[in-house]
Amino acid sequence: MLKKIAYSVSFVSDEDLLFPASELNSHGPSVYGYRSVSDSKADSHELVLKFLKPALVRRIQILAHQYIIPQQIEVWLHYSDHKIPSTPSSQLYDFIGFITLSDNSATNFKSRELQSANVAPRKGTHLKLKLSSAHKNDFNTNNQVSLLAVNVLGQDFNSENYPKIKENADLQLNSVCDDLLFSMYVEESIADTIRELELKKSEAVLNERFEYARKLKLCMSSLRTAGERLGRYALAKRQAIQVEDFIAAKLRKEQMDIYRTAILKHLLVDELLEKNGLQSTNDVSNDIYSSKPMLPPAPSLQEVALGLTSDTLLYTKSSQEDKSSTDGNSSVSTAGGFSVNESLSHHIFMLKHPEIPCSPRLSACRSPVYSSPISSRHSSLRRRNKSAPRNSYEEHDERTIPTLRQECQGAAILDADPSRGRSKLSDRERRQAALSILIFGNELVELIYSRQFQDREEGLIRLRNFLKEQLETDSSSGVNKIARSTTMLLYRSIRDAVYSVFCQSAETIRVFFIDYVPNKISASEVSRSVDKLLPELLARSGDPSPRIHTLAQHTILTIAACSYIQDQHLVAPSLSRPVGSGTHPRLALSRVQMLEQLVLSQGIGSEKQSGLTCRTLTEAGSSGLHHPAEPVRKVAEKILILVYKINPRLVRKQLPPDDDITRRNLLYRQLFSEFDKIDSNKKIETNLSQSSNCESLSPNHCANSVPRWKGSKIVKKSSTKIMNQHNDERFEFDNDGLLIQCPFCDWKGYQSQLDKHFWKSCPFLTKCPQCSQISEIRSLNNHLINECEAKDNFLICKKCNAAVHNQLLELHLLEEFCRDIKPKEERCPLCHDDIQNPQEEGWEKHLSQPNGCPGNAKRRLNK
Repeated sequence: MLKKIAYSVSFVSDEDLLFPASELNSHGPSVYGYRSVSDSKADSHELVLKFLKPALVRRIQILAHQYIIPQQIEVWLHYSDHKIPSTPSSQLYDFIGFITLSDNSATNFKSRELQSANVAPRKGTHLKLKLSSAHKNDFNTNNQVSLLAVNVLGQDFNSENYPKIKENADLQLNSVCDDLLFSMYVEESIADTIRELELKKSEAVLNERFEYARKLKLCMSSLRTAGERLGRYALAKRQAIQVEDFIAAKLRKEQMDIYRTAILKHLLVDELLEKNGLQSTNDVSNDIYSSKPMLPPAPSLQEVALGLTSDTLLYTKSSQEDKSSTDGNSSVSTAGGFSVNESLSHHIFMLKHPEIPCSPRLSACRSPVYSSPISSRHSSLRRRNKSAPRNSYEEHDERTIPTLRQECQGAAILDADPSRGRSKLSDRERRQAALSILIFGNELVELIYSRQFQDREEGLIRLRNFLKEQLETDSSSGVNKIARSTTMLLYRSIRDAVYSVFCQSAETIRVFFIDYVPNKISASEVSRSVDKLLPELLARSGDPSPRIHTLAQHTILTIAACSYIQDQHLVAPSLSRPVGSGTHPRLALSRVQMLEQLVLSQGIGSEKQSGLTCRTLTEAGSSGLHHPAEPVRKVAEKILILVYKINPRLVRKQLPPDDDITRRNLLYRQLFSEFDKIDSNKKIETNLSQSSNCESLSPNHCANSVPRWKGSKIVKKSSTKIMNQHNDERFEFDNDGLLIQCPFCDWKGYQSQLDKHFWKSCPFLTKCPQCSQISEIRSLNNHLINECEAKDNFLICKKCNAAVHNQLLELHLLEEFCRDIKPKEERCPLCHDDIQNPQEEGWEKHLSQPNGCPGNAKRRLNK
């Protein structure tokens, strides 16, 4: 299980003083985030996060700004033992990958992008983020880059369990509170309360107090909704403080306090926390938690302002009455005893703040004390001479607005009977859902057809619970009708525009096909359900919102993975249809991506109806090659490569002839190059197989035709030697290019594997921490000074001849390893140990022996 890894920012290349990098140390709705210095000419900006203790990193979440957005973020990880120096000058980072951020022009620079990337299990103590230059837009006038939040998820590092951890294991969150969306958008006090409730829920499950655990789960869900609203209020309060509108900030603070108190009281949070000991009432159901609790409405700023003003005026009135009773002289001269100046100041306040929203449920609609906010505002401003004629402006100004009157009446109806606000079914809808009403009842169908998205969510939850209850019964009567009714309701819910409703629909589809359908529903009814739902899911897979089309793809692949769906071939034929050039890029990309996943998971079949035959996949891939969108062409190319490994002749026949004219096209050139690699590998495998078989024959059968084994290498009589730049004869292979030896170590392999060996396992080579170029370890200092892209930032230490960043030279001089070098010796740039006899076997012993360089990660890997 993943949990949040605590960290602190230990190094930053540059920062804006108003938005320092230390803002990343905490998460919340009111944090400012990090920004680089204004008008910086640097190509990249670096941040180093130091973990409080060593951790195993599994996932990295990054929340970007709405318009101050870097184009790309490189992620580097460093692990340092306590015995090895851990200053920035001595840290060597391993490149994990990079995250690309969109320019956000599609959302008019109003939304924040959250990127979440899973990584292979990697141990580390420091995480470095390298931010590239910013996307250009009219809002980012100072050419800055920004990050609002960085969240690192993983596990505590344990050297004993580290080798046993699989890459795709335990990727679930230990707590919903560890997710970045939760910590950034839920108000801090509510977030702390939810964490306490989560601990209580775990204890309740262990003690088998399931009713108590159910209440805690419902309470946490409702508190999260309220916490997100309080988070928006906190953000508005921060913005008011920035523009020095302290009256609006005070109103926001009062609004948050009132709403927070009301929510905690309504949801009985103090009772559920059991701070005074175990309470038996928590194990018994009550009215509030009979279903998902309905939250009370939040007070508007106008209601808060009226409440504060009434308290002030009542206090003034009582003080003036006390003064009049003492002095015998009353100074109150307006109707109702309120001061003209105070009412006028309130009137001016409302005029100065027209942005204060008017709630449709004003206190005037609920309380007889304030019959109308407008009339109460002007009651103290009426002329003392009541016989004077009133002008038409005052009459019009005090008249009740019809829209407000209707909203207030609707609010009163809802407060009296919440169920009456639910949408009633029309005659057409009732005829359409006749079977569903018969199976599930009128109340559940009304919830799914409601205009309130909360009702639609509740209806889908009830539908899912109904299906789970049916699993416990052995009755097989009416199951096909239940499936047909469920399909009809899900068909309506899939097209819902609200994301939360679509999530509930996707989860209900998963339960329906995975849990309910197997061994219960007839094959014809399963086919009917898939034919009804699959086209709508395919349409949603091309939705502009990434989270919607990703969830739609996942749902389709979940359905396709069911064995009874595979037997009937219900999903793959719809995905393997040729992609037309006029198909929308998002929809076309989703289809070919899902088709690729089906090929990888289910393989290429031979049945014509399966939709995964070589001919069908070749036609689909060929059509994707002609799509105008490049991502579609790339995935189509991968599909053709998968088919080519099985039936190369069919793929070659479907494509243009492989000649010089065709290879002028970049797409076909790359595709045919991949085909050539596959053919070459097959040829190598064939030659090796013939060589192996030849060993069992007599020498007369194979001496003149095929190669023979000699030691661990395949050689021929007329072998060719290729010398490297060091004039090393170890770099040799035969005429067919079968085997080759690394010019630095004793590794042997194929020519196509040499680059991978240099990058991954050669103990004499390393990646430059600045430009990622592969360089010899013994010449790393020379590379940083003379060849690296960042060579302008490095200089040579006159004391130890090491390459040091010019901003870290003072720290470097304080290190213990910064010492004079003896004559005829060299120093390792990784561990700072002295190398004796460097011109002979000193470097080889230091870098390749098991007890050699402790800072060489490749040596430890080979060990």
